[in-house]
Amino acid sequence: MWPAETRLLVGLTALWSLVGLLVLTSASWWVADREMGDAAYYLKRQLLWLLASWALFWLAIRTSLRRWLHFGALGLLVGVVLVAATLVIGSTVNGASRWLVLGPVQIQPTELVKPFVVLQGAVLFSHWRRIGLDQKLLWLAIFAGLILLILKQPNLSTAALTGLLLWLMALAAGLPLPLLLGAAGAGGLLGTASIAINTYQRLRVTSFLDPWKDAQGNGYQLVQSLLAIGSGGPFGQGFGLSTQKLQYLPIQTTDFIFAVYAEEFGFVGCLMFLLFLAAFAFVGLRVALACRSNQHRLVAIGCTALLVGQSILNIAVASGAIPTTGLPLPMVSYGGNSLLMSLFVAGLLIRCGLESSGLETARPRRRRPPAAPIG
Repeated sequence: MWPAETRLLVGLTALWSLVGLLVLTSASWWVADREMGDAAYYLKRQLLWLLASWALFWLAIRTSLRRWLHFGALGLLVGVVLVAATLVIGSTVNGASRWLVLGPVQIQPTELVKPFVVLQGAVLFSHWRRIGLDQKLLWLAIFAGLILLILKQPNLSTAALTGLLLWLMALAAGLPLPLLLGAAGAGGLLGTASIAINTYQRLRVTSFLDPWKDAQGNGYQLVQSLLAIGSGGPFGQGFGLSTQKLQYLPIQTTDFIFAVYAEEFGFVGCLMFLLFLAAFAFVGLRVALACRSNQHRLVAIGCTALLVGQSILNIAVASGAIPTTGLPLPMVSYGGNSLLMSLFVAGLLIRCGLESSGLETARPRRRRPPAAPIG
């Protein structure tokens, strides 16, 4: 009874997470064996997170989108508080405070807040012409505060992704062009200021322009990534046969996992993955066009842009198209926070498809909640 787009999205999501698990297995076994004494260490932990993420995925599908939209404001505010907490009591890794450690669990608020940025952004922009200036300024200030807090960690890549995501949703909602151009200009100035202030970001930009100039220093990550991609050739070295992952390529299980994939599956494999992303984006936009309300349409656009856009940015970093940043590859990179976010967002997208066709998978309620408020 499900429409073709939603069934296809479920299949694509399942394939994406399965292939991601296989790629992570290949990318992680060497470093896991060397550092943890167990070649399957990362695989076991990722499997547990995958089970939890698929449970959240089905919960997102079975819950009314109207209810998720009601949680958008609260989720966003909690996310802002948690991101602020990382600056005070967060765990610092590689010079950035992005984690909150709660016993055996590490929380990365910048990943977990992304779905609520989409939800509250859809609520705000769909009501843009019907709400007062005070509410517009309030929520724009909250979004700006979130981006500034992420920059303070510092985490330029996630801040840029958040700003770009909101900008695309505002564009889809039909906000005035002068406002969009002003926001784009302000975002560009803010990014430039962050690069000027933070030395390591400035070095990443300069090393990106010529990584071979300092191949053993600031350009090391990109040089090793390019060597891995170039070593793949047309058809790759074969699954599990990457050599760059043998402690040459840094961060091979998260930020640069695509380089391992490219070395093992070659140009053809990379092309297939890009076509897969194009197919996912096409189906996601088909779902958005079929939505009956502006709120649902913006949620579908935001979810599609988040998953596909973050994937493209990760690939661009690994291939040297943009400066090195710290964005994981959705459903492929190691990490429970990223996996939870990715599958939750995919579930929201599928829920949009179900409701656009008039199908409800959740049990009917006696009392239907009112339309989602602004805050």
